[in-house]
Amino acid sequence: MANLNNLRHSTSHLLAAAVTSLWPKAKPTLGPPIEDGFYYDFADLTISEEDLPKIETKMRELVKNWDSFEKIEVTASEAKKTFKDNPYKLELIKELTISHQPLTIYKSGEFVDLCRGGHVDQPSKEIKYFKLLSVAGAYWRGSEKNPMLTRIYGTVFPTQKELDEYLTMLEEAKKGDHRKIGKELELFMFHETAPGMAYWLPKGVKLYLQLVDFWRKEHEKYNYQEIVSPLINKKELYETSGHWDHYKEYMFLSETEEGETYVLKPMNCPNAMVVFASSTRSYRDLPLKLSDTDTLHRFERSGTLSGLLRIREFRQDDAHIFIEENQIKETYKELFEITEKFYSIFGLKYRFRLGTRPEKFMGERKTWDKAEAELKEILETSGEEYSILEGDGAFYGPKIDILMKDSLGRDWQMGTLQLDFQIPKRFNLKYSAKDGTTKTPVVVHRVVYGSLERFIGIITEHFGGAFPVWLSPVQAKVLPITERNLDYAKKVGDKLLEEGVRVEVDERNETLQAKIRDAQVSKVPYMLIVGDKEEKAGTVAKRDRQGKDYGPVKVEDFISGVRKEIDEKSLD
Repeated sequence: MANLNNLRHSTSHLLAAAVTSLWPKAKPTLGPPIEDGFYYDFADLTISEEDLPKIETKMRELVKNWDSFEKIEVTASEAKKTFKDNPYKLELIKELTISHQPLTIYKSGEFVDLCRGGHVDQPSKEIKYFKLLSVAGAYWRGSEKNPMLTRIYGTVFPTQKELDEYLTMLEEAKKGDHRKIGKELELFMFHETAPGMAYWLPKGVKLYLQLVDFWRKEHEKYNYQEIVSPLINKKELYETSGHWDHYKEYMFLSETEEGETYVLKPMNCPNAMVVFASSTRSYRDLPLKLSDTDTLHRFERSGTLSGLLRIREFRQDDAHIFIEENQIKETYKELFEITEKFYSIFGLKYRFRLGTRPEKFMGERKTWDKAEAELKEILETSGEEYSILEGDGAFYGPKIDILMKDSLGRDWQMGTLQLDFQIPKRFNLKYSAKDGTTKTPVVVHRVVYGSLERFIGIITEHFGGAFPVWLSPVQAKVLPITERNLDYAKKVGDKLLEEGVRVEVDERNETLQAKIRDAQVSKVPYMLIVGDKEEKAGTVAKRDRQGKDYGPVKVEDFISGVRKEIDEKSLD
C-alpha cells in the first residue's frame, strides 16, 4: 500500500506541473494521495471537466522528462523565496517552521513543490496508467471559513488492467448516483431558477416525512421539545451570536426600504438562545433540549453544488441542549447512543472526528482548552473510532463531527456535536443553580442526520433507490390482471390504506408483464397481483421487487406481515 501511495502522491505532483504549465497563474496548494487515487487543490483556477483530457495530455508529455524526484532541503527563508507568490504554501511553511519540522522541496523536471516526500523512483517509467476523473470545489484545508479552491480528482494504478477494472467499477457506481435515481423514482428535481435548492415531489415528500417522523418520535423518548422559529431575522440577532462576523459571506441578505438588514436564516442556534432567554430557568429545567427542523439557507458557491450532497436550501434534525457544566459527559454519552441508533437502522458505517480551536475564535483560550480536553476524554473513554482535525472547530467551540462514506468512497460530514461556552454568554443566558447562585448554561449544538437533504442523497445511493419497506414512498402496488379485476384491486388498495400501508393501484390498460416490470423499475417492495382466481378466493398473489413469487396469500396475512416489517423498521 505504501508503494501505491507513493505512486499516487507522485502523480499528484505531475498533475500540478501540468496545470501550472497550462494555466501559469494557478496556485497549487495541497495534493495528497487518497484511498482510491489522488487530488490536487488549486487557487486562481477556473476549469471544467472538459479540460481534463488536455491536462492528461500535458501530464503524459511532461512525465517523459521526469527521471527522478530530487529532494532539496531548504531553510525557511529559502522556502519563502521559492513560493513567495503562493500564500497557501507560505502558510504551510510558517506552520512547519513554528513546529520545528524540516522543510524539503522536491523537483521533477522544471516543477518544484513543498513536500515531505514519498515518491516513486523512476517517474517516467512508473507513472503510466492514470486517469483524471472530475473537478469539484473544495475549501482550503476543509474549512468553510476558508477560500474556495478548485479540486481535480484522479486515479493511478501500477497496471492498465487495474486501472480498467477500477474505471469499470466507477461507471457502475455512477449508475447509482442519487440525482439519477431521484429523477427515475420521481423523488425530487432541480430547476435553473433555484440553483442548489430541490423541488421535492410527492414521493420524495413521503420519504422525507418518514425520516422526520422517526426522528421526532425517537427524540420525544429522550425528552426533546420541538420549536419553530422565524425564517427571517434582523442582522442584529447574528451580531449578538457572533455569526455576523464569522459567517456573513454565506448569508442571504435582504435590505428593506426602512433601512434594515434581514437575514434568511442560515442556522438555528441564535433562535434557540432567544427561546431559552424568554423564560426564567433553574437547574431543575436542565438539560433543556430544544429541537427543530426549520428550513435553512446558506450561500454555497455555485461550483461546489452537488445534487442533494451540497445544497443551498436544507433542513437539519437540529437541537440545542442547555446543560450545566457537570452534565457534559452524560449528554455526549446519550448523543453517541442516539447516533448509533440512527445510523445502524440504515446499515450505515460512521466514525467521529474532533475539530479543535480555529484561528478565528470567540472567547478565552483557557475555556477552549478546557472544552477540547473534555471532548477528547469523552472520545477516548467511548471506545469509538475518531480522528482529529486541528483548527476545524466552530468559531464558538470544539466539535465532534460524524463522518461517513458515500457509494463512491467520498467522505461526507453528516451530523455534528458541538460544545459551546461562548454564545450563551453573548446572549447573557442565566439559570438559577442549586447552590442559589446565577450561572450561564453550556450549550451543545447537535445534528445527527445532519442536513436531511444530504442524508437522503447518501441513503438513496446506499440503497440504490430500493429503500427499506418502512421508508419506501410506495410500499405495495396492486396489479389487476384485467379490467374486470380493477374494482377488487381498488378494494384491496383501500384496505391496505386503512391499515397504514402506502399503496398504489395500477389502473393502466397494460399487460401484466409491463406492470410488473414498471413496479420493479420503481423499486416498489411488493407487488400484489389480482385476477379472477384471487378475487374469488379473497387473496392476492404476492411478489417482491427481487422477483421472488410467494404465491397466493390472504390480504389480512399480507397486511400483518408488511406491518411487522414497517413497525420493526427491518432492513431486509
